[in-house]
Amino acid sequence: MAKKVTLADIARNSAVSLSTVSLVLRNKPGIPPETRQRVLEIAQALGYRPKSRSAHHKQPNQPALRSLGVIIKIDHDVPPPANPFYLHVMAGIEEACRKQKINLLYATLPVDEDNVPVEVPRLLTEQHADGLLLVGTYVNAAFGTLFTARREPVVLVDAYADENGYDAVRSDNLGGAGEAVAHLIRHGHRRIGLIGGHPNGYPSLNERRLAFVQTLIAHDLPCDAVADSGLRTEEATEATVRLLHDNPDLTALFGVNDEVAIAAMQAAQALGRRVPEDLSVIGFDDIELARHVSPGLTTMRVDKVGMGRLAVQLIANRLEFPDSEQVLTVLKPRLIERHSVVRRDPA
Repeated sequence: MAKKVTLADIARNSAVSLSTVSLVLRNKPGIPPETRQRVLEIAQALGYRPKSRSAHHKQPNQPALRSLGVIIKIDHDVPPPANPFYLHVMAGIEEACRKQKINLLYATLPVDEDNVPVEVPRLLTEQHADGLLLVGTYVNAAFGTLFTARREPVVLVDAYADENGYDAVRSDNLGGAGEAVAHLIRHGHRRIGLIGGHPNGYPSLNERRLAFVQTLIAHDLPCDAVADSGLRTEEATEATVRLLHDNPDLTALFGVNDEVAIAAMQAAQALGRRVPEDLSVIGFDDIELARHVSPGLTTMRVDKVGMGRLAVQLIANRLEFPDSEQVLTVLKPRLIERHSVVRRDPA
């Protein structure tokens, strides 16, 4: 059987980018005429055949969703199995696929510190599935052209995009972070700091930072104690030390995720601050480690397994009803009280 010609084959033989090939084959403007002609001639010479839309039509007695591609981000030096959040998202995806007898294709996607892709996985250029799940990354305009060149529907899972045209499933970061800060306020804390993220960071973290500010303002409390940092333990630790040095009156900290909150808690303890007696700490996500640190971390639980299951449902829905309106599914986090937050008597 002859090897199927891919966009990557055409790009390689034409000496142009995948994005350029995608734009030419979709007859989009903005490509020089000579480049357009060269790409089309090479595509014809190689025997390229665009995937027919009818390939996604449901056949009698056959499910529309037979194969599913999952593309999950990997950070600089943290493989997906070690990521405490996406490990559970993948478990939900795999559970749903197993029950529905869906074949699962899997690829990793290296990203930079802002979760923007820096490579293109072969799953996008050489393999085809009935649908694609993009987990934990940011789809900029350049990367988005790779999806529009394909026929498969795409669902973003804890992921975001420059262009608002994808079905997605995410957590309610604004509501959940607002509840976390309100929990500290209900426990008598009036000087609360934030650790993690930065103003131009990943959208989910920006939403949590925004909720921190909005909640404190709504309660007429100061919201100036913010320490920008990456999500790695070393960076969060350094940020915590700086924040506590500059704001010795803080009685509580909100970490933008559990890993940051745990790093902040341990940094405070290393400085001689007792947790929670001197400093209360709350996180977000409820990763496995949150229940095993000392003291156990109070946090906002995100239904990570449920997020994976729902993503598979969204793909199936889009295949069955391709003309339906765009869907955004938002999971409400739940407060999990452990021992890192204590009530503070008014001064």
